[in-house]
Amino acid sequence: MRDEQATIKPIIQVFVYGTLKPGESNYGYYCRGKTITEIPAYTWGQLYHLPLGYPGMSLGTSKVEGWLFTFEDDSILARLDSLEDYQERRSPELNEYNRQQLPVYSLAGDSLGIAWCYIMSLAKVQNHQGILVSSQQWSSEFFKKSW
Repeated sequence: MRDEQATIKPIIQVFVYGTLKPGESNYGYYCRGKTITEIPAYTWGQLYHLPLGYPGMSLGTSKVEGWLFTFEDDSILARLDSLEDYQERRSPELNEYNRQQLPVYSLAGDSLGIAWCYIMSLAKVQNHQGILVSSQQWSSEFFKKSW
């Protein structure tokens, strides 16, 4: 009899809202050709543009638009953790971002389940002089033009 558990691959879902989105600077290296699905989506939070050239999202009550990516390779989390300067065993206030699971929804409002997301503390956003993104949709092109 075949061991069915040995053939089950892990499914990793990650909600992205910044440089990992299609068309942004980190998408090609980290995501292109590595995802199973890419779905426009949203979660609840508060989105900020950081003068460093990328966004930070804190917990909040605004609809932050991005993408829900599904990966089969669970090593993606280690690669993304490195990009986002997150170490699981390090004190949360020392991480640039902290990885946590959040509910994610289709743009029509249907639940897509729970996904990993990289969250920046409000104190860290303020330390970086983050600027609220009123549209709750971040794009490097928009901020290149406005700075």
